[in-house]
Amino acid sequence: MGSTLTNLHTALKKYFGFSKFKGLQEDVINNVLQGKDTFVIMPTGGGKSLCYQLPAIMQEGTAIVVSPLIALMKNQVDAIRGVSSEHGIAHVLNSSLNKTEVKQVMEDMTNGITKLLYVAPESLTKEDYVDFLQTVKLSFVAVDEAHCISEWGHDFRPEYRNLKNIIGRLDDDIPIIGLTATATPKVQEDIIKNLGMSDAKVFKASFNRPNLFYEIRPKTVNVDADIIRFVKQNQGKSGIIYCLSRKRVEELAQVLQVNGVSAVPYHAGFDAKTRSKYQDMFLMEDVDVVVATIAFGMGIDKPDVRFVIHHDIPKSIESYYQETGRAGRDGGEGHCLAYYSYKDVEKLEKFMSGKPVAEQEVGNALLQEIVAYAETSMSRRKFILHYFGEEFDSENGEGADMDDNARNPKPKVEAMEEVVKLLKVVKGTMEKFKTKEIVKALVGKTNALISSHKTDEKDFFGIGNDKDEAFWMALTRQVLVVGLLKKEIEQYGVLHVTKLGDTFLANPHSFMMTKDHVYSAENDDAIVTAAKSSGGVADEELLRLLKDLRKKEAKKNDVPPFVVFQDPSLDDMSLKYPISMEELLNIHGVGEGKAKKYGKPFVSLISTYVEENEIIRPDDLVVKSTGANSGLKLYIIQNVDRKLPLEDIAAAKGLEIPQLVKEMEQIVFSGTKLNLGYWVDELLDEDQQEEIHEYFLEAESDSIDDAVSEFDGEYEEEDLRIYRLKFMSEVAN
Repeated sequence: MGSTLTNLHTALKKYFGFSKFKGLQEDVINNVLQGKDTFVIMPTGGGKSLCYQLPAIMQEGTAIVVSPLIALMKNQVDAIRGVSSEHGIAHVLNSSLNKTEVKQVMEDMTNGITKLLYVAPESLTKEDYVDFLQTVKLSFVAVDEAHCISEWGHDFRPEYRNLKNIIGRLDDDIPIIGLTATATPKVQEDIIKNLGMSDAKVFKASFNRPNLFYEIRPKTVNVDADIIRFVKQNQGKSGIIYCLSRKRVEELAQVLQVNGVSAVPYHAGFDAKTRSKYQDMFLMEDVDVVVATIAFGMGIDKPDVRFVIHHDIPKSIESYYQETGRAGRDGGEGHCLAYYSYKDVEKLEKFMSGKPVAEQEVGNALLQEIVAYAETSMSRRKFILHYFGEEFDSENGEGADMDDNARNPKPKVEAMEEVVKLLKVVKGTMEKFKTKEIVKALVGKTNALISSHKTDEKDFFGIGNDKDEAFWMALTRQVLVVGLLKKEIEQYGVLHVTKLGDTFLANPHSFMMTKDHVYSAENDDAIVTAAKSSGGVADEELLRLLKDLRKKEAKKNDVPPFVVFQDPSLDDMSLKYPISMEELLNIHGVGEGKAKKYGKPFVSLISTYVEENEIIRPDDLVVKSTGANSGLKLYIIQNVDRKLPLEDIAAAKGLEIPQLVKEMEQIVFSGTKLNLGYWVDELLDEDQQEEIHEYFLEAESDSIDDAVSEFDGEYEEEDLRIYRLKFMSEVAN
């Protein structure tokens, strides 16, 4: 064995220039050289490819590497050609080659020059390729990105399912190496079963990336401003921002550019030339930031990406782990920031509802995990590693303080009795339910599934109704992570009590629970203010002065205070300190009309305040807009002037009425008049209009919820919203 070891190190130095192996590489390579089946689970950036490249170069014959991405194959082939004088040492065999090129590949293989042949699974189904491969000496088959085999992986490819049969046709005894960078226990089982490698030796590296800092922020109206602020605080550093849709990618890249950030968009809709141009600009550091869909980054090996931002929450923890894993590959800092709002999750659910049921079940189970991750208040690192079947000590583990929850821990409460109730209900329902039904049974609510099992007739039904559903969801997550319950993935997330759980029930002991974060979008009416979204608190003292001034101005003009400026606008002023009329226009909800009519005293109060208190103003908070939305606004203003029915205006722009009302609110609240009298007359008679008008004149705030409850359901919310628009247009603008 000694000689193999020296050979190994000599070969490593000779071909790759490294003097020592990383992590598990050496053990894996030894196993491969002994001709045994091998399964390698290593996180992105852990040095997976070397595990098959080196033994392939050292052995007789050609190793076949199955890979799902043409771009990735090309990169690897170029890299290997770089370590050898033989151009033919590595080849690609796929649909992009012409006849002459295919002939060259076959010649090099026959002559024993080619050590690595990269193929897509589809190429292996071509009869003439299979016939040819049966005639040459093969060393082993490496299946890269092996999670593509499993529908539970984040990147399922049906054509991967058939690999076992194809490999069998080439040579029944050929050693197989499966490699993957993400593997929940479920995906691992799938891969081993599917490749028929039950006696493979499994090598699993730790999934902990201690240098990455994980953070979740609530996604609010001002998410763009927050992103700009973050990127500017990290000026000159490389970063990737992921969005779900191509449209959003282009909009956000534009907003960043307009605000002085060097950024390019990237998605599969661009042609290959544009894509590779933008990718190179990023690699060569001609731009700092790439705004991309997940099409970006598969083949990206940039070691010094300093931040990865998720504008939209991803579909699964695996995807999230993969994408955040592109930060800090060199071991330096990597900040992983994701914006979360439950609305995005609902969008993804809706998007899935068109798919086959089995696929929906899988998708929803994976999505619930990411929701749990976002809302949890426990160590995020512990949560992720638990998902990948790895234990993590959140007190002393490496990187234990590297997430927002660990740095700002939420208070803990004793929950021993609640854990007992939870476990009893799981047992009492015969371990047939997922979290959702268990939580409903605890608080005493029914749904179709609960009634069909007659659970609502059991004595434990509702034993936890002194707490709300959010509490029980949070507790269930924490009980899962410590292992008193487990989720059966095969059954899409049905809960079972573990041995540990039984022990706890027999002999309950203290269980300290942390409360979850609450990211509810309950009150859409009071738009979450910029102050809250930025994590900073607005200047309380200035806010008080501005509110006093607003009262005074309101009295002077004989209107309610909210008519002058709404609360979110004052909050924003006390965050951004606008001291000129031009800056005032960048305040949330302030348009030209509003600024002209009421702005002067506010600007002068703020500038005096700034001077007297020697305040350093955050000039970077002024987000310039790209005017992308101004076309729609103009269309609405012109057609309301023409007295067009709102239904027609909405239909012409593909909007629902509530969406149109929202757009109109932005127009009116910013100080532009909309003469909606003609439409209000359709909805409400004179007495009704007078009654609502009186209400708004006297009201403390313009909250629609308050108005709805004041009138006790006499008016639809939508009618009140539209009347409020008329009121603001006439009284305020």
